[in-house]
Amino acid sequence: MTGPKLNERSFNAGEKTGSKAVARWVRMSASKARPILDLIRDKDVQTADEILKFTPRDAADVIRKVLASAVANAEHNDELDGETLFVKACFADEGPTLKRFRPRAKGRAGRINKRTCHITVVVAPMDDRRLAVFQTKNASRGVTPATAARRARVERSRQRAAASSTTPESDTAPTTEKNDTDTNGEEN
Repeated sequence: MTGPKLNERSFNAGEKTGSKAVARWVRMSASKARPILDLIRDKDVQTADEILKFTPRDAADVIRKVLASAVANAEHNDELDGETLFVKACFADEGPTLKRFRPRAKGRAGRINKRTCHITVVVAPMDDRRLAVFQTKNASRGVTPATAARRARVERSRQRAAASSTTPESDTAPTTEKNDTDTNGEEN
């Protein structure tokens, strides 16, 4: 057995690096999957899933399934909390290439390579320092000064509406006078 991959961040052979999932013989080239994997590396699984959900590449759909499988493996096999996981490593290796031929001019044949790849995603629980940063980031998420100001305006508006509904209404309700005009605005 060869040693672990360098981007798995485990340099001791046989040491468990985290829960992983592998999709083998995926019908796309590894060079198309690698830029998408670069987007999610070292991200927490919720952020990684959101990134993959809105990435308009076909590789993102496959990688999203592999990520979900890695999280499920961590929860079921290793009994880890899915909320505290992050993408520790992810990589795409080349798989076997299917060689096909296409007829060309003058009796020749042009070779077509149909490439495959093996996509691996490794998830692991966050350490305490990283988890604290993640929790503070999520606690302040979505509360910008504009959001806080809007919430304050809505609250003031609700208080005014509640105050006006509790005041007794006057006995003289506004009356509507019947106008002698038809719908076109002409008098009868």
